[in-house]
Amino acid sequence: MAQVILVSQFPLPYSKTGSWTTIYYNYLSNNHQINYIICQKPEHVLNTVKYQFISENIVAKIKRKFFKKPYLGYLKALNEVIKKDNKYIIQIVDNFGIINPLQKFLVEKGLRENCQVQFFYHGFPPYLENFRGRWFFESIDEMILLTHDSYKVHKDTYTTLPCKFSVLHNGINTNQFHKISSAEKIILKKQFDLKDKKVFIWCSKDLPKKGLNFILEVWKKIHVQNKNTALLVVGATRNYQIEGVQFLGKIPNNELPKYYQMADCYLFPTLCHEGFGMSLIEALHSGCYCIASAIGGVPEVLQYGKLGRLIQNPHFQEEWEHAVLDFLNQEEMEEVIIPDNLYSAQSWNSGMDKIIENAKNRF
Repeated sequence: MAQVILVSQFPLPYSKTGSWTTIYYNYLSNNHQINYIICQKPEHVLNTVKYQFISENIVAKIKRKFFKKPYLGYLKALNEVIKKDNKYIIQIVDNFGIINPLQKFLVEKGLRENCQVQFFYHGFPPYLENFRGRWFFESIDEMILLTHDSYKVHKDTYTTLPCKFSVLHNGINTNQFHKISSAEKIILKKQFDLKDKKVFIWCSKDLPKKGLNFILEVWKKIHVQNKNTALLVVGATRNYQIEGVQFLGKIPNNELPKYYQMADCYLFPTLCHEGFGMSLIEALHSGCYCIASAIGGVPEVLQYGKLGRLIQNPHFQEEWEHAVLDFLNQEEMEEVIIPDNLYSAQSWNSGMDKIIENAKNRF
């Protein structure tokens, strides 16, 4: 039976915030099909998987720098794991740079025919140019994307795509991120002195492409005429005050649900081609109405408007103002029903199992 090796550029479990590392941690904490992880040594290890650690001593660092081979440690660790007569599925996540040296390593060792290389890409648009990307797709066996829309863009960009494709939507812990009752929501709002207010929330890393400065300009106009509103900003701070805005800074992941649960509307004003949007599905499952940019994978996540409102021209401030005002002026919002298993960790785990089983069956 083929064995599965995950080659990770981050230690797993990962002590810092990371979307795909959190998803893999959820998977590895349950029944899973990964046999080995090749990575730097984490703060604590999982007893459900075998590890092969990347050497981080001074000699290893000098060799990587001197020979200009940044992935030398990964290949050395891989060489310790792989046995010539066995079959392997090698999973790579977002690390485009390792594919070329990995291909050369497997060919030189006479191991390529015994390995299926799966590449998981968490962006949306193609990473490589058309002809420059041909060697990449010839070097992997399967590309796993976050959305079908991303596949369509890849298909339209490349004249040659000589590998298989699959789609695996992101998943979250829906036991943690879930909707609460109206009574519980009122209690939460009281605790934060937000009683009788329509509460909006923005949650992301504070990067220009995430649209916070953009949405703050929208908010200034909205709040002037709607004083019974509040905007919670999670993940960012400012050295100035804006009326009706609370800058909450970084919030530990285990405390995030209550902020989504007390909010009425989640704003996702991304100005870049998001691969998927983890915070978007956290807000959805927590009961927020979602208003989001129609960019990248976002339309597919919101099922093209079925699960929330999409801003078709998100760089136009007026469209956001109209969408927020429409939300505020609507006396009764039609409830959006989110199936429990949609974008859940359980559905991701099942999808990963299927992708691995399909690869095993191809041997």
